[in-house]
Amino acid sequence: MQKASLDNPGYRNGTWGPAYLIQGPSSDMGVLLLNPGDAMPNHIHEHCDESFVVLEGSCTLWMDGVERHTMTVHDVFRANPREMHYLVNESDKPFRCLFIKSPASPGDTITIPWVPGEPVPTLTDEPA
Repeated sequence: MQKASLDNPGYRNGTWGPAYLIQGPSSDMGVLLLNPGDAMPNHIHEHCDESFVVLEGSCTLWMDGVERHTMTVHDVFRANPREMHYLVNESDKPFRCLFIKSPASPGDTITIPWVPGEPVPTLTDEPA
């Protein structure tokens, strides 16, 4: 058994960003905090899906650069492998969600530069 806490999780960017709580072997779990104006860069995962459970606030989730979703408390979303996803906090309050990557795939994240308003990047059919 593994145990973790949402209290002081050690965010990647100090006061915001992702923070892993439990990693491997079958899944990775963490929490993402985005303060107003913060964004998680557009990215894909080659081999794992990533699910989000909203704990606090609201956020805009862009899927594949064309689908815009508003994430609010108690919503659950999942990005399949190779499905681009970009999260941005356009509200005036912090956003926090639990994320689960399955299967655990360290090094599986590929950042694909893109923000809303830019042309949508085209992915090749072949995984890297």
